[in-house]
Amino acid sequence: MARWCYRHRLVVLLLWVGALFGLGVSASSAGTNYAEVFSLPDTDSKRAIDLMEKAFPERAGDTDTVVWKVDEGSVRDDSVRSRIEPALAEIGRMEGVGDVTDPYGEQGAAQISEDGRTAYAQVTFAEQADAVPKELVQDVVDTAQDAARDGLQVELGGQAITRVQEPPTGTAELVGILAAAVVLFVAFGSLFAMLLPIVVAVFGVGTGMFGTQLLSHVTNVPELATLLSTLIGLGVGIDYALFIVTRHRRGILRGADPEEAAVTALNTSGRAVLFAGGTVCIALAGMLVTNLRFLDGVVIGTTLTVVLSVLAAVTLLPALLGLLGHRVLSRRQRRRLAAQGPETEAVSGLAARWSAGVQRRPRSVAVLAVVLMAALAVPLLSLRLGTVDQGNDEASMTTRKAYDLLAEGFGPGFNGPLQVVVDGEASDDLVTVLEKTEGVAQVAAVPPANGVSVIQVVPTTSPQDAETDRLIDTLREDVIPGAGVEAHVGGVTAVSKDFATVTGERLPLFIGTIIGLGFLLLLLAFRSLVVPLTAAVMNLLAAAASFGVLVMIFQWGYGLDLLGLGKEGPIASFLPIIMLSLLFGLSMDYQVFLVSRMHEEWVHTRDNARAVRVGLAETSRVINSAALIMVCVFLAFVLSGDYGAAMAGVGLAAAVALDAFILRTALVPAVMHLLGKSNWWLPAGLEKRLPHLAVEPKEEAVAAEQGPARHEGPSSVVHGFVRTADGEPVEGAALTLLTSGGRQLDRVVSLADGSYIVSVPAPGTYLLAATATPLGSRAAHVTVTDGPLVHDVELVPGEVDAVN
Repeated sequence: MARWCYRHRLVVLLLWVGALFGLGVSASSAGTNYAEVFSLPDTDSKRAIDLMEKAFPERAGDTDTVVWKVDEGSVRDDSVRSRIEPALAEIGRMEGVGDVTDPYGEQGAAQISEDGRTAYAQVTFAEQADAVPKELVQDVVDTAQDAARDGLQVELGGQAITRVQEPPTGTAELVGILAAAVVLFVAFGSLFAMLLPIVVAVFGVGTGMFGTQLLSHVTNVPELATLLSTLIGLGVGIDYALFIVTRHRRGILRGADPEEAAVTALNTSGRAVLFAGGTVCIALAGMLVTNLRFLDGVVIGTTLTVVLSVLAAVTLLPALLGLLGHRVLSRRQRRRLAAQGPETEAVSGLAARWSAGVQRRPRSVAVLAVVLMAALAVPLLSLRLGTVDQGNDEASMTTRKAYDLLAEGFGPGFNGPLQVVVDGEASDDLVTVLEKTEGVAQVAAVPPANGVSVIQVVPTTSPQDAETDRLIDTLREDVIPGAGVEAHVGGVTAVSKDFATVTGERLPLFIGTIIGLGFLLLLLAFRSLVVPLTAAVMNLLAAAASFGVLVMIFQWGYGLDLLGLGKEGPIASFLPIIMLSLLFGLSMDYQVFLVSRMHEEWVHTRDNARAVRVGLAETSRVINSAALIMVCVFLAFVLSGDYGAAMAGVGLAAAVALDAFILRTALVPAVMHLLGKSNWWLPAGLEKRLPHLAVEPKEEAVAAEQGPARHEGPSSVVHGFVRTADGEPVEGAALTLLTSGGRQLDRVVSLADGSYIVSVPAPGTYLLAATATPLGSRAAHVTVTDGPLVHDVELVPGEVDAVN
């Protein structure tokens, strides 16, 4: 498939351009039909909502609030009323505004604070917040705030008002792409190579978003799905293309024809991309086991975007590589390739030195990594799930100011009132006992409507306060049953509490499902019990540490001002499930890319130390570059204007950084060095029963037998000495003779004088690998003709000379 896409590059490019523009035009014509389906079946708050809909079916529109406060005097003064009443009247006449409740009317006394300095009016729109035109919302904001003057502050709050405070759509995505471009340019040193991953990601995310928009017309898809699809699509799209382009460039630098380099890159890194993309989709699908139906649309949107990003990486990318040819290299690399010929296959530099250092001190590296991750995970013990509301907005926003004015004038619980809903007429005894309950500031009974009574209960504490959660439990478990009536506690605060409870109950099942599925996939891919077990433990460690970082920043408030975000509060209830899905999927990506290279080396040499060292040396740089890109993309969502999106972005950025920079490039290889050959253990009975799912391609028969099969003749030997750079003999060095395809033929250990001798079955070209601890390793091709071949080996400390 890679070769076909490479040779028919114009056809492939036109198909992708046609798909992107076709879906874009179709989606624009159809519009959006996102459904904010939020249902918590079998909860007390859901039963309260059902009764409220029965009582007040006409209250379908979003209700927002206009709040004003005077520095001196009273809001009842004529000088204040003469400015506020005309503004409210003008808002009420706007098309799309259903009703405006005026505190200056007969029923409005409760809308003025006890000290008379703060008042509010409620503006009910004809539509829900997401459907209200932004132009109308902006007119309401401008009209209300035009009434302000010195000594009279006017602010607005509510879901519709929030929409006009958000930065322009696409700001976060654009910043994320620009940051990724900088990282890619530094990594590649080539403008064309930098553009490749970005173009692939844009096509994957674009088709995914337009496809999700079309699907919103046939199934329930929340608007949150588009944000998360963009978040995950940009990250994996750029990363997957980065892995393939890196392998392709390496092939060209080592002398391969661009077409063969592209085919090899897709047949190795491309296979790993397919496998990694599958693990991400499985992790996302794990959200379905929570039985939270509003997440179904999120799964659909994000999974579709990941699938299309993978498809773009394995079809569109080889076509683009065909268009560029050698221009995928920088000018300096092209000049050096022309002047000096292909590069050697030695791995050197910081990556090789780090890999050798981990091999020398695996225990120290493992202990340091575990201590650091454990320290970051400690704040997780104080994790509290809850709601994110406008009290968390940045202090300069009008929604935050309105929230604070209402809390100051009417009490902190006013921003999150509870509704006690009774199917029938509420008794006076119930109202009385509610008024006497500790933690209740105010009780107001609404006249029965359609056979349903509603009693509004204002707590003394804010919606995000733990005391408010305890009050809800007290009302449900003690107060209402004690009054001898059947009633249900609803309201936004009660719904949030129930959601946090349901999420906490179902989280263990969710985590167990995605870890179990990931374990099975890695078991099939790497034919090992230890590798997937290690990956599962590392994933849990990364999750714990990343949530610890979230608690420190968003719950304890460390660094919120630096990030330009609002006030600290509980962690959003929806975040653990969504964040864990993305985290487990992305961390499996890095595990697959790292261990697949180690496994490839293990299959060829059966030397665990060499396999881990070479695998880390060859993949750590690209994994770290990929992780840095992910961190940039995720952190850019701090600019989205959405506190919940910023929380998800910071959490995922921390998770990816810890996973890549500490776990995959330090703790995982250190543990694998300590475990030795046990890494690749699989019971013989299980080996026979498991189906084969290879991440690496099978070796071609010709390549596997290259050398002896081509040259018939008598057996011979390769012999010589193993010495250091100073000429000192190396005793105990392991020397392995392999076919060029990687099949082991002979293995010996050098003697006290450094001498060795390996048997050669027939004339041909072979691979001779030498390794010694604490020295480095070296591998080279040797060509044997009719007689013995003398080949001396020099080993240098810290050097890793890997032949792929």
